[in-house]
Amino acid sequence: MFKSFLVFVVVSVFSDLASAQATNITRYTILLDNGTVAGEQIVERVSPDTIKVHFDVKENGRGPTLDEVIKLAPDQTMREYQVTGISEMGGVVEERYLRKGNLAEWVSKSERGSRRLRGKGFYLPLDSSWQVNSLMITALSNSRTNTIPLIPDGNLVQQRLDEVAVTNNGQNQVLQLVMHTGIGLSPQFFWATTDADPHLFAVILPGNLAVIQEGWEGNLPALKQSQQAASEKMLATRAQELQHPMPGLTVIRNARVFNSETAVLNPASDVYILRGKITAIFPAGSKVGKAEYEIDAAGRVLLPGLFDMHAHINRWSAAYHLTAGVTSVRDLGNSNVELQEMMDEAEAGQLLLPRLIPAGFVDGKSPYSSHDGFLIAEAGDIQAAVDWYVLRGYSQLKIYNSFPVELIPDIVSYAHKRGLKVSGHVPAFMRTEDALDGGFDEIHHINQVLLNFLATPETDTRTLERFYLPAEKVAGMNFDSADVQVFIDKLKENNTVIDPTLTAFDFIKQRDGETAEPYRTIASFMPPDIRRGFRMGIMNIPNEETAKRYDASYKKMVEFVGRLYKAGIPLVAGTDTLAGFSLHSELVLYVKAGLTPAQALQIATLNGAKFTNTLSDRGTITPGKLADLILIDGDPTKNIEDIRKVALVITRGKLIYPNEINRAIGVKPFVLAPPKLRKVN
Repeated sequence: MFKSFLVFVVVSVFSDLASAQATNITRYTILLDNGTVAGEQIVERVSPDTIKVHFDVKENGRGPTLDEVIKLAPDQTMREYQVTGISEMGGVVEERYLRKGNLAEWVSKSERGSRRLRGKGFYLPLDSSWQVNSLMITALSNSRTNTIPLIPDGNLVQQRLDEVAVTNNGQNQVLQLVMHTGIGLSPQFFWATTDADPHLFAVILPGNLAVIQEGWEGNLPALKQSQQAASEKMLATRAQELQHPMPGLTVIRNARVFNSETAVLNPASDVYILRGKITAIFPAGSKVGKAEYEIDAAGRVLLPGLFDMHAHINRWSAAYHLTAGVTSVRDLGNSNVELQEMMDEAEAGQLLLPRLIPAGFVDGKSPYSSHDGFLIAEAGDIQAAVDWYVLRGYSQLKIYNSFPVELIPDIVSYAHKRGLKVSGHVPAFMRTEDALDGGFDEIHHINQVLLNFLATPETDTRTLERFYLPAEKVAGMNFDSADVQVFIDKLKENNTVIDPTLTAFDFIKQRDGETAEPYRTIASFMPPDIRRGFRMGIMNIPNEETAKRYDASYKKMVEFVGRLYKAGIPLVAGTDTLAGFSLHSELVLYVKAGLTPAQALQIATLNGAKFTNTLSDRGTITPGKLADLILIDGDPTKNIEDIRKVALVITRGKLIYPNEINRAIGVKPFVLAPPKLRKVN
C-alpha cells in the first residue's frame, strides 16, 4: 500500500504561477530515499492572510493531488480552509472549514460538524498538504504553553528536540527539530525555521520519503541523522520502560493452552519459562519443582504469539504489533538499511520490536516503480540483489508490479538455487497462472489472485486498475465455473501459499461517513483523529449503484478466501494496513469467510511459522521452543473478537503489558487488569 502520510489537506483551484513574481512562493520537493523526485508542494502567499497550496505526490503509481486555500486568523490558526482534489486511490477530496467568532463549522464527504470554543483552536483536516503542519508549527511556537486545542477534538503539543545549521550556496540557516504529539499513534517530527514565526522546512518520514524546501536537498542526510538519533533515544527509553524482565524460572499457572497443530483448546496447564524459552508444560496444579516467579492466568487462553505475514514496519509502528500480540512480523518491503538497523537495535534491547522475518524486495524500473529494496533492469542485476539478501539471512524474495516479465525465469531460478522462496504481486502484463507456472511459491493480496480472470494482456496492473478492475468485476464472477476450478486445482497442485490481506482491501467499498468494517469494534478505543480516518472513503464511488457493486465484489473476495481454505490452499494472515490492530480484523474476516475461530487462529500461529521456516522455534506452545506467548481474556476459539483482549505478551525473554503500550500511544486499553508477575515466597 501507498505509505500514508498522517497529514491533513484541503484544496481549491490554484492560481496561475506565471504571476509568481508578484507573490511570495515557497516550493518543496518530495523525494524518495534514493533521490527520485516523487512530487512537489507549492505554497503561494497571495496576501498576508491568504495562502494557496498545490500538493502532488506519486509513489508506486498512486498518491494524492490536492489544492488548498487557507485564510489565517490573527493568531495564525486557520480561519477558513478548503481543499479539493484526488485521494491516493482516486477518490474525490472536498472539505471546508470556517470559524466565525466562537463557532467553528466543517464539512467533508465523510462528516459534518460544529463546535463552540473560546480562544485558539486549530482545525485538523482529513486530507491536507504539509502546509497545514507548517501553520501548526507557527501557532504552537507562538503559544506560551506549546499546546493548542484541536478541532474537532484533542490537543496538539510541540516539543523542541534539537538544533542544526544548514547551508546552501552560501546561504545559512539554523533549523530546529520539533516533535508533535496528539495526532495519530506516533509522534510526528518536523524540521522548522527558527525565525520569529517558525515554519516548516523539511519532513523526514519513517521509510523512504522526505519533503524539503527546494534547493536545500543536500542537507537531508545530516537532518536525517540528527532526527534518527533523537528518535532512537526516545525509543530506547520506551523499550526500557515497557519491556519488563522475567528473571529466573517463571511459571504461567492455570492457562488454557491453544494447540495450534490440532486447533483445539487444551485443558488448563502450567507452562514453565526460563531465559526466553519454554522448558516444560504440566497439567495445572501438578506438583513439580518450585519456580522463582509465577503468573496466575486464572483460566485465560494462552496462544502462541501471532504472525503478521504482510507488514512494512517502522520503529514506531513496531509497538502496535506487540500490543496486539503479534510477536513475529514478515516485512515485505522496506528500506534495506533501516530494516537491518532496527533488528540490531532490538537485539541490543533498544527498540520494542517483534521478531522480524524480512523478505527481499525487488522491482523493475518504470514510472510506477516502488523504490524499496533493489531495482532490476537486466539479468546481470539479479545475482547481486539475491546474494545480498541471502548473505543477510533472508529466506524469501518478493517480486513487485514493475518487474520485467522476461526476467522472471532468471530470478526465480537463481532465488530457488540460493534457497529463497519466491512470492509477490503478479508483474504487469502477466497472468497469475503464468506466475504459478514461472515458479512463484506465494501470491500476495486477494486482488492479485482474482486479476487472473479479469486482466487482459493490455491491462496495466501497475496503475489503479489493479484495484478498480476487481471492484468492478468480481461481483459478477462465477466461482463454480470450470476455469476457476482449474485455477484452484493448480494452486493446490503447486502448494501455492495465498496471503489475502482482506482487511487492507476493505477500502474498495468504504464509503464516506461509514466506519470501515474492520475497525467498527475498535473505533471507540482509538484517538479522535484515527476514528475520523476510519470514516473516510478513498475510492471514487460516484453513486449508489457503484457502491452496491463494489460492496458485492468485496463480499465475494471474502467468500473466495473461504473457498481457497476449503480446497486445501494454504493461507497466511497478513495485513498491509494499520499495524497490529488490523491482524485481529483479518482473522475476523476469515471467520466471516467460513472458517472456525480456531482455524483462523491456526493460520495466524502455525501457518505463520510453517511458511517462514521458523516452526522449529515458534508457532506452537512446545517445550524447547521460544516463549513467544500471549494471554487472552475471553475465549477466541469461540468468539474470534476476543482475540483483541490481549492481557500480556511474552517475547525476547521479556514481559510486555499491552495496556501500558496502549496508554503510551493514546489508545484506550482493551484489558484493564492484566495478571502480574509475582515472586514466589
